Amino acid sequence: MLCLKPDMKRATDTKRALKRKLQKVVATPASFGFFVAIHDFVECIEQNKALSGHLSRRTEINKDLKLPTKYAHLKKIYQGIKDTNGQSGGDLGHDRYMIINDLKRIQNNEESDYNEFWRKRETFRKLTVEVYERLAINLS
Repeated sequence: MLCLKPDMKRATDTKRALKRKLQKVVATPASFGFFVAIHDFVECIEQNKALSGHLSRRTEINKDLKLPTKYAHLKKIYQGIKDTNGQSGGDLGHDRYMIINDLKRIQNNEESDYNEFWRKRETFRKLTVEVYERLAINLS
């Protein structure tokens, strides 16, 4: 039987957890639940410093793939879901309030192409897959 080193086992567990989150994003139909699935995917990355470090602007390939910018779009959803649940306090600023309003409209089934997040939902799905693919390469 192959004996995995603790770091290899941890990397395998992390990759498996991240893949489950990705599969949920891919499988979830367009709804508020879809945005929650993206939140969970980003949360998995944010809770693991090694993963979030792989999305750095310092890496040339990440810059070429525009990965930090793509991930920043997903992080807006992550922060917006936290904000809609009232997990943030103080003055959030105009941009965050707009994100909260857009996500709350989706949550209330007010789905319209005037809503930027609703209109770009398939783009967000593709960005999630791209981020996962890059992280999966780093975890291999």
